[in-house]
Amino acid sequence: MADRSTIFALSSGRPPAAIAVVRISGPRARLALERLTGRVPRPRQATLLRVHEPASGEVIDEALALWFPAPASETGEDVAELQLHGGHAVIAGVLKALSAVEGCRMAEPGEFTRRAFEHGKLDLTAVEGLGDLVAAETAAQRRQAFRQFKGLIGDRAEAWRQRLIDALALVEARIDFSDEANVPEDLITPAAKIARSLRDEIAATLADGSRGERLRDGLVVAIAGPPNAGKSTLFNRLARREAAIVSPFAGTTRDVIEVHLDLDGYPATVLDTAGIRDSVEPVEQEGVRRARARAAEADLVLWVTDASADGRAPAELPRLKSDAPQWLVENKIDLLEESARKRSLAGSCRHIKRDEFEFAFSVSAERGEGLDALFSALATCARESFAAGEATVVTRARHRHALEETATALDSALAESAAASPREELIAEELRHATWALGRLTGRVDVEDVLDKIFRDFCIGK
Repeated sequence: MADRSTIFALSSGRPPAAIAVVRISGPRARLALERLTGRVPRPRQATLLRVHEPASGEVIDEALALWFPAPASETGEDVAELQLHGGHAVIAGVLKALSAVEGCRMAEPGEFTRRAFEHGKLDLTAVEGLGDLVAAETAAQRRQAFRQFKGLIGDRAEAWRQRLIDALALVEARIDFSDEANVPEDLITPAAKIARSLRDEIAATLADGSRGERLRDGLVVAIAGPPNAGKSTLFNRLARREAAIVSPFAGTTRDVIEVHLDLDGYPATVLDTAGIRDSVEPVEQEGVRRARARAAEADLVLWVTDASADGRAPAELPRLKSDAPQWLVENKIDLLEESARKRSLAGSCRHIKRDEFEFAFSVSAERGEGLDALFSALATCARESFAAGEATVVTRARHRHALEETATALDSALAESAAASPREELIAEELRHATWALGRLTGRVDVEDVLDKIFRDFCIGK
């Protein structure tokens, strides 16, 4: 480890800012701090020092310096921090001075966190939780990410792994010491009991409807319907900005446009899709195809119609093939006669059971009339979809795959233990496989193939 390079980076936000934090980690962190400030402060005690350019002695800034000797640091290595004034020139001067120190280099994305993982400060699930915490856009995502960061799944997986090791030890004892007088004849039964209990717990954990993964991505709401129904105007109202082009000409929206929203603390992605109709124009045909595909994958579809249009009823319009709930949004009520408009507003949100629709809303996206009821219903839908999912253990497809692999191995071990003549070697092998799968979940065994993917998504300095 003494030959390992020392890394440094700006660990705070983009300048200019009131404060900039430069972090240094590695075997030469102490030397770097001495070169720039002249001395090393007492551990974990902020000290006001002048930061100099080592070669010329020119003062770059006056900053708070902190020193965290290994192993009691965030990365497990010697770590130093400089809390500087957050101007471009100050930061550039400090980073240039650090790069001149032998053995020091700029950190790569996620390298500080990777070193913390390598030194046992974090397991892989905590690293992923930290990444989710940095990326969280809503309160619900933040709460879920923080629980993962603090070991919600990692601690549980490690406890399961220890119990599996106990079961495996029983089987191995039976294999290796079967001729010893003090080794019980039946060790398979207690091992199978442990395996069965674990299999049931893991199965219960997996039976969560993938709510944890969905909370990371957010509720997907597709705005669909025939051309010129006001979908893009409604989309802009939801986005609270001019995110989509609005035009009186049919077929203006060709591709799927999306915005991310915070619905009462829960994440949502709203999609504006092309008007669904039969068309001979190739580009519009592709837009309609994409609209149908994205709407079919959505969690909720808002089917928008023109309430002022004479002609076909909604049920007669081209429909979507989607298993998601569909809400009917009757738009453009501002174009109705005054009495009809007032009646529509009086029942702006109605529970219906017509065709595939569950609810109907009467709105004017142009004027904003009736939208409060729609916004409130969307927030309620998001809350009901995710509130129960905040406490779920599984938040990533990688977690689910590892637990499914563990459960499959346990099923095989239990099936073999229940055979008329159980083969102890096969039971032990399946238990080892289950232990290995749990180890990959937390990063305790071979995970090199996933490390680069996880850490490259982090920002530099984290």
